[in-house]
Amino acid sequence: MTPAALQQCHANALAAAGRLRLPLRSRVWRGQAGEFAGGGTGSSMDFQDHRAYSPGDDPRHINWQAFARTGSYTMKLFREEVRPVVDLILDASESMFYDEAKATRTAELFYLIAESSQAAGASLALHAVRGNATLALDPATLRSHQWLATARALPATDSANAPDLTRLPLRANAICVFLSDLLFPADPEPLLRHLGQRHGSLVILAPFLASEARPAWSGNYEFIDPERHSHHPHRIEPATLRRYQDAYVNHFALWKQHARRHQAALARIPVEEDLATVLFREAVPAGALEPAR
Repeated sequence: MTPAALQQCHANALAAAGRLRLPLRSRVWRGQAGEFAGGGTGSSMDFQDHRAYSPGDDPRHINWQAFARTGSYTMKLFREEVRPVVDLILDASESMFYDEAKATRTAELFYLIAESSQAAGASLALHAVRGNATLALDPATLRSHQWLATARALPATDSANAPDLTRLPLRANAICVFLSDLLFPADPEPLLRHLGQRHGSLVILAPFLASEARPAWSGNYEFIDPERHSHHPHRIEPATLRRYQDAYVNHFALWKQHARRHQAALARIPVEEDLATVLFREAVPAGALEPAR
């Protein structure tokens, strides 16, 4: 993708980020000080409960009105405010970028998650993965638009294989966002189990082409494997097309089944429509995103 195309993707993502964000408000967080509700007590203005005074408590939180009535010291407890943690993982395999429209949607989604996370004050970590290779991306490369070239240059023994997510240094209690078309042969179970470990939650955004989901093949074709750069001639008969469509449907049905088991939010995002429109239709009902307030 050209720098101008990436700049347009960034602009589209910023516009969508004004209306949508990760489901940060629905989480109970533990971590550094920030603006989102935590799992403990702190000094925010969000009242939580009362308890008896103990020596060493902050006297600023004593309920003096209750003391005037009862003569006993009680403490006002407030919900702590903490900083969310977001780990964004980009599947940098060739199938994500071989089609211009799909590459555009992938870049838009990457920018959207990164920019909305930073706008919310989240601690953001960016990773690229391709087959057995992984790489930490510098968030500073977002605005310079260098992240994509860095991710695409990531070497891999065989990028057609499932990404090796065990190499990623995922953080505790994070929202882990996996941006992938999921077009690799692998059992979803171990991948989802690894991504959801350490008390984290998982969001999967899967861009797809209509021509992948509902191809209109008929006759002789030369298919290109974008991962291995190999060509494969095939004649597509109606029965062949049905087998492909059944396999495609079953593949994503399996991903959805395992995602539900792991309480992961999985949203498949078509590439042919306006970004915000499809996200409100697909990602918000799935719990992958929420309207910004």
